Amino acid sequence: MDASLTFGREKRVTQSAEFARIKSEGRRLAKGSLLANWIEAVGREGQPLRLGVVTPKSVGSAVMRARARRLIREAFRLNQGKLRQPLTLVLVARRSIVGVGLTELERDFLNLMRAARLLTEE
Repeated sequence: MDASLTFGREKRVTQSAEFARIKSEGRRLAKGSLLANWIEAVGREGQPLRLGVVTPKSVGSAVMRARARRLIREAFRLNQGKLRQPLTLVLVARRSIVGVGLTELERDFLNLMRAARLLTEE
């Protein structure tokens, strides 16, 4: 497997304090079935691209939330090479994610990243 397509521990936001910091200090944009909060780590060139995923109870049952998390992580994993780095990104699932497939979610993800000007191809 291509190392650039992995999504290991070092690429995850896990601490609640870090989620709160990104929400309060970072930028925010909602589009489609996702909401993004992010902080660009200017001057930290060696730091990896990192992702945190939030699925609120408004999305549905535990099974629905787990599926939404898996889809979001997969959309990120497949497209992380297109994102500017270094970046710490928190994606929040919106209620409209229910019933969405990977292709549609990936389109929402790329549209959101394009609107936020976080893609390298700009």
